[in-house]
Amino acid sequence: MSKAILPEENIELNVSLNNQEEAIRRAGQLLVDGGYTDASYIDKMFEREEITTTFMGNFVAIPHGTDDAKDSVHYSGLSVIQAPEGVDYGDGNTAKLIFGIAGKNNEHLEILSKIAILCSEEENVDRMINASSKQELLDMFQEVE
Repeated sequence: MSKAILPEENIELNVSLNNQEEAIRRAGQLLVDGGYTDASYIDKMFEREEITTTFMGNFVAIPHGTDDAKDSVHYSGLSVIQAPEGVDYGDGNTAKLIFGIAGKNNEHLEILSKIAILCSEEENVDRMINASSKQELLDMFQEVE
């Protein structure tokens, strides 16, 4: 039994976020709601953030759990939150795209590399920040595969 890593219901567009905590919690909750992880995974996402920020630059953050969070993960999954107004992600950084990641058996590394490839080009980031439909975002991810 496998699940789509990024189904449409894991994407939220035009979200207003108050702070980094809300951004991480929301990205994690999408993974919990979709059955990808236990609720405890969200705590591991916050633990990970304490070790080192998951802000990647270029308005992109990729909150994910610590290495010992593996037991909380049932399926590899990705959540995407588009926050065009941006949210303060700590250290003076602004995130407009938040990718919540849960990986089973190191599959998160593959997911991370796709995000890195997509987000390495500013025009792609702009396209994702300004995407008006979930399908538009999904299409961009399919192009990477």
